[in-house]
Amino acid sequence: MTSRGAGTAFSRKNYRLSTEPEKSKVTGRGLYMPCENRSTMDPGILPSLLNRFSATLVSDQVAEGRLGPSTVVLDHTSGFEGLLLVDDDLLGVIGHSNFGSIRATTCVYKGKWIYEVLISSQGLMQIGWCTLNCRFNQEEGVGDTPDSYAYDGNRVRKWNVTTTNYGKSWAAGDIVSCLIDLDEGTIAFCLNGISLGTAFDNITRGAGMAYFPAISLSFKESVAFNFGSRPLRYPLVEGYRPLQDPPVADLVKARKLLGYLKNVIHIGIDVTEGKLVEKDTSMWQLQGEPTVLITLAHIFNYFSPLMCKVYLVEDVLMTFLLSILERGGAVEAHPLIQQLLDLMWLLMEEYEVHECLKQLLMSLLRAYRFSPIIPDLGLQIHYLRLTIAVLKHEKSRKYLLSNVLFDVLRSVVFFYIKSPLRVEEAGLQELIPTTWWPNRFTKEGKESKEVKEESAEERLRRRAYERGCQRLKKRIEVVEGLQVQILKLLLNNKDRGGGEASRYIFLNKFRKFLQENASNRGNLAVLCPPEYMVCFLHRLIAALRYFWDGHKAKTPAALSSEEAYVPPQLFYNGKVDYFDLQRLGGLLSHLKKTLKDDLAAKANILIDPAELQAVTMDDLDEDEESATSAAQSQRPPAALAIGGALARPAWLSSPTLGRANRFLSTAAVSLMNPRRPLGTLEKIKVLTLRVEQRTREDIEGTHGNEGLSLGRPPEEPDQPITENSLLEVLDGIVMMYNLSVHQQKLCFLEKKPYLLLKRAAFQMVGVSDDVNEYAMALKDTEEKISRCPKKRRDIHEELLKSQKVFSEKLNHLSRRLAWINVTIYSKEKMLDIYWLLRVCIRTIEHGDRTGSLFAFMPEFYLSVAMNSYSALKNYFSPVNSMEELPGYEETLMRLAAILAKHFADSRIVGTDIRDSLMQALASYVCYPHSLSAVERIPEEQRISMMKNLLAPYEQRPWAQTNWILVRLWRGCGFGYRYTRLPHLLKTKPEDASLPSLQKPCPSTLLQQHMADLLRSDRDLAPSFLNSVLNQLNWAFSEFIGMIQEIQQAAERLERNFVDSRQLKVCATCFDLSVSLLRVLEMTVTLAPEIFLDWNRPSSELLLRRLAQLLNQVLNRVTAERNLFDRVVNLRLPGLESVDHYPILVAVTGILVRLLTFHGPHSLKETERATAVLLADPCFQLRSIQYLLGHAEPSALAAAAPATDKRHFSLQTYTEYINPEELAKVEKMLNHLSEESKQAAATTLPTSEEDLCPICYAHPISAIFRPCSHKSCKACINQHLMNNKDCFFCKATITGVDDFTKPASS
Repeated sequence: MTSRGAGTAFSRKNYRLSTEPEKSKVTGRGLYMPCENRSTMDPGILPSLLNRFSATLVSDQVAEGRLGPSTVVLDHTSGFEGLLLVDDDLLGVIGHSNFGSIRATTCVYKGKWIYEVLISSQGLMQIGWCTLNCRFNQEEGVGDTPDSYAYDGNRVRKWNVTTTNYGKSWAAGDIVSCLIDLDEGTIAFCLNGISLGTAFDNITRGAGMAYFPAISLSFKESVAFNFGSRPLRYPLVEGYRPLQDPPVADLVKARKLLGYLKNVIHIGIDVTEGKLVEKDTSMWQLQGEPTVLITLAHIFNYFSPLMCKVYLVEDVLMTFLLSILERGGAVEAHPLIQQLLDLMWLLMEEYEVHECLKQLLMSLLRAYRFSPIIPDLGLQIHYLRLTIAVLKHEKSRKYLLSNVLFDVLRSVVFFYIKSPLRVEEAGLQELIPTTWWPNRFTKEGKESKEVKEESAEERLRRRAYERGCQRLKKRIEVVEGLQVQILKLLLNNKDRGGGEASRYIFLNKFRKFLQENASNRGNLAVLCPPEYMVCFLHRLIAALRYFWDGHKAKTPAALSSEEAYVPPQLFYNGKVDYFDLQRLGGLLSHLKKTLKDDLAAKANILIDPAELQAVTMDDLDEDEESATSAAQSQRPPAALAIGGALARPAWLSSPTLGRANRFLSTAAVSLMNPRRPLGTLEKIKVLTLRVEQRTREDIEGTHGNEGLSLGRPPEEPDQPITENSLLEVLDGIVMMYNLSVHQQKLCFLEKKPYLLLKRAAFQMVGVSDDVNEYAMALKDTEEKISRCPKKRRDIHEELLKSQKVFSEKLNHLSRRLAWINVTIYSKEKMLDIYWLLRVCIRTIEHGDRTGSLFAFMPEFYLSVAMNSYSALKNYFSPVNSMEELPGYEETLMRLAAILAKHFADSRIVGTDIRDSLMQALASYVCYPHSLSAVERIPEEQRISMMKNLLAPYEQRPWAQTNWILVRLWRGCGFGYRYTRLPHLLKTKPEDASLPSLQKPCPSTLLQQHMADLLRSDRDLAPSFLNSVLNQLNWAFSEFIGMIQEIQQAAERLERNFVDSRQLKVCATCFDLSVSLLRVLEMTVTLAPEIFLDWNRPSSELLLRRLAQLLNQVLNRVTAERNLFDRVVNLRLPGLESVDHYPILVAVTGILVRLLTFHGPHSLKETERATAVLLADPCFQLRSIQYLLGHAEPSALAAAAPATDKRHFSLQTYTEYINPEELAKVEKMLNHLSEESKQAAATTLPTSEEDLCPICYAHPISAIFRPCSHKSCKACINQHLMNNKDCFFCKATITGVDDFTKPASS
């Protein structure tokens, strides 16, 4: 055993043969006979030699201390509990229930034994040993019962009924070794070959006690076992044997045969002198003496069958091939591997070559993934180099690409670089000896944006840290370069010898790979893990751009990769299948029917009438039910109970390979009557891909055949873009980002809409937050040390211990953050995402020009454009700033134009994508730099956007629209310059980067467009404002109803809690009410004549409705000791935003603007507004007085004992309301006080007969035609908004006339 890196131990056996190659001597026991006897060489000499070596081996015997089959696998017949998915080889398992358990088929009762577990996910699992008597369930697993023992690296504990701390945290890609010594009665565990110490001693032994390897794992967690079917990765502990014996006899034969093969390569025949001579193996060629070929044929006759066995491939062949590359240099400098592969294809049977190559790639993938991270990443580089060497062989590459890489293996793992959980073992201390972290923070723990002078010591530390990060980056780039090299081999389109070129095979497999992820979006266990897809995405972008720019160099008329886009004809010509993914215009079958004429006219594409046959939803439902019932009826009950073979999805697989083919369940009833059909049983209606039959001509096209570019619309320039095959790769990259990189994050992370790219994004955010917290704690501790009195040595020592702990933790986090920054958030990764964003923008722009055919574009292009921008904005800064990207301002403006145009585009019918566009636009206007981009788009697009925002709120998602208008106004309204509400300042926000917590940045330009539209369009203003008033009435009424229920629940003695969902809905209704009031304030301020110019047809009605709602809000909120006060004082979690200030300042802003108006007709309009407000029966002057803290005398008397209670007053918010605004409120209050006194003095008593029979609040002032019924104008105008029938007799009203009571009456 040797050790490399910081504390990382691994076996020399991992990467070379344990014995040096034997050198054949002319006079020794070599394969060759003397030269003069070559003609009489006996062909039977080889088997006799092998038999002679095999005879020395001890005959196979049943190992003492072990019971069970010699081939050890997981017991899929009776040794499991819960729902589990098990691989074909019965060695890999995925949890599919709360806590499933499974054991092996073999047990041990004596001796020392070991097995390995390859950790594929780092979640909740308990791995160890159990007896046959252990009974598990969905709550208790291995280690939770007597006579079962387990190690849990997720919680870093050991389990045997009780639990204690033990070991280290494990991570995906680690290997756990489980050791049991039944002679001494101990159980121990190793992590990546490093002992964790004895976990249990004095375990129960004796008659009837035998221990099985076992595991319990939670949902979606996965591992793979190695009981000895492959060479153990860490056979470190002396005296311990794997549960499954290695094939010793075959192993000796394979090694001897390999030695003979090396002799042939090392030794040449000098024909002239008739003797054997040594030669350089790197110069060996397959062509040569017939004797050499005959000899090699003899060797391979016995060697080939052995190379179909996985143990021998990994231990003998892979080790030999790796030893060839150990000499260093480029892969091209070692042609011997290519010669050996030629030899295999020549001298082995085809099925033997296929199995050998498959097992070789499996072993390489497993070795790559489960190799420990060492400082120079040497192990990962070593395995990638051999993978490249194998894939350089054309025939081998095409076979592996056609049958193995995407069909059997999780080959995407080759492009993944795992993140080390333990930086010490990864050697990051050597690469980054000096750590650094920002130490300038705000009170909330966020890094201050104020630029301060850093000290000389701090500058030196930062620069040393940056140099260390650069060293790490260079080593990571070596691995990434090798991964890109693999993809370049797979995308090679020049190797057309012996069938289709590699690129076209790759396209077919890549498309099917995307289809699997697209068709199983609801089943997380089936989807490709996002962390793999992120790395795959970046490497594929690099390889694609390499070939794209290479084609540009050969074809100057083509576009460069910087100008890349996907032409619109790919979306409707049927050459590329988009499965069941939604199009902008709806279902593809519907679009083909409704737009068939446009396709014929614009793209010269005729739709086959057979494709236009509609399939009703009833037919689809019947098909689903019949298919499901048929599948269940054909499956025997036993198969349901113990897991018959199901259809195998590609990513239900073990950590490295094999597809999960067996579904194990101990709950037969739940499988026969599932609450929701399992993902593998669901019938998903997707188009059957015909890509397997596609050829190069079908994709690239030939003379008279445009291939994928068929159907170019007239709006599209007649210019070559690039090779058609590269266009399909680009389209697949965009789809992959959407399916596997962004949307899966939403599933994994509770569907937060602002999340970007990968789970690693949250890893980054979490580590950054930890750095901030520990840095604040360290700074605070250092200040305490400086203030600590010298005589208090005990306190001083404790503070020094805390300082050391915080410093060590910061050093660890600082190095881990460096790894994340280099592997995920480097400048190069940011440029990849930015390039993808620009590709989507150009694609959308080109598609938009096609008119109605734009509806064929898949929705994910718009989604990726929005999500990639969100990624650049939220997750790369401050490591890399988006403002530094080339063409940033132009890109921002073009994306703004897309959002402004398409959020209300009639060609887009999907509600989800329309909501996403609206949310993206709402976020866009919250930030100054993106808002300025909106202001820079062409004027006609800005006006069109504002007109769409002012459309009536009914029958559309209006909340986001209202939010956009509010953001355009925020910073201009009365007391509306705050970022956070005053009463929430002392609380820490969950995420200060949220759009709602950004500083106000109003747009006067867009406000002006809104005012112009409301003034000029006499139909737009009434319809918009009536819808706003309707929604305000609904939202505030719902809010009041909910706080009544909350108050009643809070007063009950038997139940002192309120449903959190109800609280959330209540707070949402309150926030909606406030935002609607702000939009009304914005309208009154920008275009007051809409309410005050009664020459406009609806102005009086709008003003009366507005006054009515304002009075209702004021009365509900300002009454002393009312319901609103009591609920606010409860301070319930979830109702933090509910307070007096936000809603009262919004109402005050509207009243101040109406009653203190300054304009050419200000006096008349002010009087009109005042008269309407005072005429409303709900008006109470005390509500206006409440705004300035003036309470009623009766209320003051009642509240006299509670002298410490503070009354609300706008005058206390001096930081939010300026003196000028307060003066306007004072003026308004004085004006209303005076006017209300005069109105009371001049109002004559009105008899009941003269009151409106609808509201009984206003005198009769209108008469209906033709029925002559009467009411006040306010009631009939409001009634006629929704109904044209008379309120009393249901006759159709043709007109309304003023009514004045005759004087004689």
